[in-house]
Amino acid sequence: MKRLIVTLLINAVALWLTTLLVTGVHVVPFEPGSTLEVVLTYLLVALIFGVVNGVIGTTIRVLAFPLYVLTLGLVAFIVNGFLLLIVHWISDAIGFGLVVDGFWWGVLAAFVLGLISWVLGIFLKPVTREPRKR
Repeated sequence: MKRLIVTLLINAVALWLTTLLVTGVHVVPFEPGSTLEVVLTYLLVALIFGVVNGVIGTTIRVLAFPLYVLTLGLVAFIVNGFLLLIVHWISDAIGFGLVVDGFWWGVLAAFVLGLISWVLGIFLKPVTREPRKR
């Protein structure tokens, strides 16, 4: 449970930093103005992204495995951009959340998001590691 919460927080912070760095991606909070609503919006979008990445992303990665091998993994950028667009469509249906201005902005945002999540994961890995049983 601790690992899930830390991963959710890493994704939310990475998403926040991505929206600061990539101009074609931003988050619309469900109640503009208050910091609490903005933080909750980032957490909800990170949760939606985690579910989409876990369910749809895994299915796409299994089905597109030959493409991953053929392109030496470069198709992953396209798949992750598509997953961000799915999160955009879901959050748009809810009425708040992630806004992606186009497919290529989604690909760039997915690259930046993955890079930031990787760096944050390196620093927070000791927090999520299970203690060794002797």
